[in-house]
Amino acid sequence: MTKTDIARRVYNHAWKLDPIVRSLLDTDFYKLLMLQMIWKLYPDVDATFSLINRTKTVRLADEIDEHELREQLDHARELRFSKKEMIWLAGNSFYGRKQIFSPEFLAWLAKFRLPDYELSRRDGQFELTFRGRWAETTMWEIPALAIINELRSRSAMKGLGPFTLDVLYARAKAKMWSKVERLRQYPSLRISDFGTRRRHSFLWQRWCVEALKEGIGASFSGSSNVLLAMDTDLEALGTNAHELPMVAAALARNDIELAQAPYKVLQDWNQLYGGNLLIVLPDAFGTAAFLRDAPAWVADWTGFRPDSAPPIEGGEKIVAWWKKMGRDPREKLLIFSDGLDVETIIETYRHFEGRVRMSFGWGTNLTNDFADCAPTEIRGLNPISIVCKVSDADGRPAVKLSDNPRKATGDAAEVQRYLKFFGSEDFVEQAVKV
Repeated sequence: MTKTDIARRVYNHAWKLDPIVRSLLDTDFYKLLMLQMIWKLYPDVDATFSLINRTKTVRLADEIDEHELREQLDHARELRFSKKEMIWLAGNSFYGRKQIFSPEFLAWLAKFRLPDYELSRRDGQFELTFRGRWAETTMWEIPALAIINELRSRSAMKGLGPFTLDVLYARAKAKMWSKVERLRQYPSLRISDFGTRRRHSFLWQRWCVEALKEGIGASFSGSSNVLLAMDTDLEALGTNAHELPMVAAALARNDIELAQAPYKVLQDWNQLYGGNLLIVLPDAFGTAAFLRDAPAWVADWTGFRPDSAPPIEGGEKIVAWWKKMGRDPREKLLIFSDGLDVETIIETYRHFEGRVRMSFGWGTNLTNDFADCAPTEIRGLNPISIVCKVSDADGRPAVKLSDNPRKATGDAAEVQRYLKFFGSEDFVEQAVKV
């Protein structure tokens, strides 16, 4: 495969010939799996998604040109799935299953386009909102975040000469490769790329994916980015996300339905998928609350993805719960994915080695780590904590609590109502860097 000279391309093309999102497949695989479920089971639900910049010290509207942002958003709305992409989705095996997407869903998907958006500025931040049918607005989350993050990188590097850019990327590549060399020491580790949402750029994510594929070989499980998985002959990886229980809870008509919301979406999921796709994301309203009230059948699922608790502490609680439910943790899977870097990956792996199966989804610190790589200090190259979350469903506010109170999203009064209802047991407040 011909390697791209990223620095030269950055300088020569002045960014105009490289759209940030170049395909609707340039998204995370869990989006397509969830989309099929939403399309099938919730076709008439409306959902609003909103951009949230948790790093308040970074004024995005001062760093990113609004006209360029609109150009990139408008370009994404022009995209359609290509015939090649549809054939690949229809014919490829995912998680060992053929035809995971139904012909009826694929026929609908072939005509899909991203809906309109609302964009304004307030107090140095962009207010970016997507309103409409849930099956349409959900697909904005990943491209919106990728666009914001790459525009920020582009803005930070404007004016840099070709040699400065060359040094920047050479240092970033050397830094990345030093991480690969450390991971090589643990051949039983399983690493996957989860870095689409907050990547430095599409070209850089592709370089990182190809570097991992060559550098750690069979230890590299695949990529959550569907386009990169297709183009590099890797497994497309991903299951489900917080928006499912968030919407189910928002739609709850009473306290009984609210309490059942986290488990109802798992039952919905099980209608469509099974086997290795039966992964539980327990922390939407707190892992302790989820485990406290979980039906016994949850223990039969393949594994858990502890997302916002410290990885060792969060993993230990799930291991203890499996034992309490009479299950052997060695037959189960833990997928760690929150703000990981080499140190936390290795520490967590060594802690649980031999006690449970593990996989690590490596995100922002894989695809957007340029710290100390620029010849001169460039503040805009540091990643920020930015998300695009569902904010209401059918006009009713949606809430995420998380195991880390700093990650909570939603109307303040609703957050307090959820805290009172689900409790805040075992919440651990941590700084949110990415």
